[in-house]
Amino acid sequence: MDSFFTRYRNLLVLLAMLLAQIIGLAVQVRRTDSGHNTLDARDPTGVRLIRLWADAVVTPPEQVFHAAKLGIVNLWQNYIDLRHARVQNQELQKTVDRLRLEQASLLEDARQGERLQALLNFQQRYIYKTLAAQAIGSSGNDSSRVFYIDKGSSDGIERDMAVITPEGIVGKVREVFPRSSQVLAINDQTSGAGVILETTRTRGILRGDAAGRPQIVGILADQRIQPGEKVLTAGGDLVFPRGLPVGEVVRVRPDPDRDSFIDVIVKPAAHLDRLDEVLVITSTEPQLSAEQQQDQATSEVLKGAEAAAIKQQQKASQIMAERLPGLADPNAPAPGTVPPGQDHAAPPQAPPVPKLLHPLRPDRFTPGAEPQPVQEQETSPPVRQEHKPETKPESKPESKPLQQATPSPAHAGRNP
Repeated sequence: MDSFFTRYRNLLVLLAMLLAQIIGLAVQVRRTDSGHNTLDARDPTGVRLIRLWADAVVTPPEQVFHAAKLGIVNLWQNYIDLRHARVQNQELQKTVDRLRLEQASLLEDARQGERLQALLNFQQRYIYKTLAAQAIGSSGNDSSRVFYIDKGSSDGIERDMAVITPEGIVGKVREVFPRSSQVLAINDQTSGAGVILETTRTRGILRGDAAGRPQIVGILADQRIQPGEKVLTAGGDLVFPRGLPVGEVVRVRPDPDRDSFIDVIVKPAAHLDRLDEVLVITSTEPQLSAEQQQDQATSEVLKGAEAAAIKQQQKASQIMAERLPGLADPNAPAPGTVPPGQDHAAPPQAPPVPKLLHPLRPDRFTPGAEPQPVQEQETSPPVRQEHKPETKPESKPESKPLQQATPSPAHAGRNP
């Protein structure tokens, strides 16, 4: 080792001096942002060369160590430390499935609550007595349009009771069991309901066709029937009350079996393919609410007061008629009675005829007066002439003077 330093002593000293000079220059010289070197110590933007060299020497090993650290951490977290990840994933998947089922159940409950609320509101407004029921099954046959409800004879259900929804009619009860009932829908081929078109007032029978579409049969061809017209129940079948919505006309087609007749295809108002809750009309007696009953009682009271007022007016009219003078003598005996002192009843006499007063100034419009000729007007003022009574033929009796004429009771209050 000593021989090496001894042999290369001069060279080593030269290298040490050069290194010291380089370090001194690196400490003094600054490099600006533009890449130029400067010796101005007042330049704050410059960076010493010694710092640049130190950074260039230290940065690559540091980057290598940092990359190795990130690789090791990633390998540990993503591969080595995932021993329980599968178990956690399975538990989370079970939790997600359970939450999905709960969400679906809550959503179905919310929808059912909305349907039941709408059904309850309709039931409260409806005037007939109804019973809510749940659709629990169907017949399972495409050619038969029947379904079952969870109410039976123990709940008061009977045959031929109408089944409806707030949207429209559904069908009628065909078979009744203790805890359930079978309902025949209106789109079945064996069903039948009396309906009437709202605008044209045409009546017909509603029943289903082979495809399960409701149609009105037995109607003569009528150009007034157009698609979109509302169809209501007519009430003549003694099953459905009058005025319930049935659906609307979709199209009109000629009857293939009978000429001059047509079949009216109807779109039902109720959703027959997805029924959940229905109402069974158990009684057609009006069920009035408390407010409606109060209004009815008020109308009855007003009606009674009006009838009493009319009766009082009639009584007052009768009293007034009794007090007014009449043509009949109040002291005359009743017809058919025998007056005292006579052996038999007097024959009935005709009522007296009222005598008319003699007119003071008769004209051509006066009954029984001769027409007077119209006199021409003169230039001098007309002289007022006194009226003289007309002479009658000798065959007729002379009329009594005006002063001696006795006015009849009917003209007693008339002034000449």
